[in-house]
Order: sequence, then structure tokens, then C-alpha cells
Amino acid sequence: MASDHLKLYTVIYFALMSLGLLNFVLFEVEFFDFTYRQAFAGTMVASVVKTLLIVAYFQHLRWENRSLTYVMALALALALLLMAAATYSIS
Repeated sequence: MASDHLKLYTVIYFALMSLGLLNFVLFEVEFFDFTYRQAFAGTMVASVVKTLLIVAYFQHLRWENRSLTYVMALALALALLLMAAATYSIS
């Protein structure tokens, strides 16, 4: 049982490291020659995937009641709305 958890966390750790490396490749490695918009979009997608992996497995929301997950999703949505409102109120 503990070995299964160790394998799962190891796979997730390497996935997070790979996504971090992808961020570097998108912006710094000139061999692939991504435009800024492509690199930015790739970074945003990788960031969302990393966030979901961390929240689901390292913060154990994967095994919590769905109601707690919905509360967390609602809090995230409200925080995004507040950030959008603050962005448009500045300009």
C-alpha cells in the first residue's frame, strides 16, 4: 500500500519537473523557435496542469468529499473575478 503511494507521488513529482522544464524550453531554447504568444499559452496550460496536480494529490483534494472540492473551485472562481475586476478598474 505504501509502495503504491510512493510510486504515485514519484510519477507526479516527475510530471511536475517535466512541466517546469517545458516552461524553460518554451522561452529559452532557441532550437524550437516559439513565438512569445505560443510560449505564453504553453506556459499557462502547463501552469494549470501543475496547479491541478498539486491541489489534487499533494493537498489531498482527490480523496476529499466533492463538496469541499466545489467550495475550493468556487473560491478560485471568485478570486479570478476579483482579479479581473481589479484589472479593469485600474485602466
